[in-house]
Amino acid sequence: MVPVSIDALTPADAERCAQLEAQLFDGDDPWPREAFLREIASVNNRYVGARIGDVLVGYAGISRLGRTAPFEYEVHTIGVDKAYQGRGIGRRLLEELLNVAGDAAVYLEVRTDNAPAIELYRSAGFTAVGVRRRYYRASGADAYTMRREARR
Repeated sequence: MVPVSIDALTPADAERCAQLEAQLFDGDDPWPREAFLREIASVNNRYVGARIGDVLVGYAGISRLGRTAPFEYEVHTIGVDKAYQGRGIGRRLLEELLNVAGDAAVYLEVRTDNAPAIELYRSAGFTAVGVRRRYYRASGADAYTMRREARR
C-alpha cells in the first residue's frame, strides 16, 4: 500500500479540491475554487489534505465557532477521491480535524442517505441530534446534524 500523508491545504490546492468536490458532490452544489480559497484563508479554519506522493486525494476542513472560550467546532467538509475510498483516508482526515478540536464539542451535517459517512462519524463518537430538511438545496436532500459531545 502506498503511504498517505496529511498536511495543511494551501491556496495552490484549491483547484484540485474543487475538482474533487465536483466529482463527489455533483448534485449538491459543489464548492468552486474560490470557496476553498476563502475557507483555507480564514483564521478560524483548519483545512488539511491527504496526499499520495504529490497527488491530493482528499481534503477536510473544520471551523472554530465563537469569539471566546469554551469554543465549539464544526466540520465543514470531508471528501476523498472515489478511486481512493475505502482505504481509511476519510477516517485519517476526520481524526486530524478532531485533533484540532481537542476536547471541544464538534458538529457536522451529513446527508441522511450517506451510510458510509454516518458510520464513520458514529464510530468517532458522533450522534444524530436533529434533521435539517432540504439542507442540500440543489438536490433537496435532508441532512442529519450530528454532534460529538465535549470531553471533560
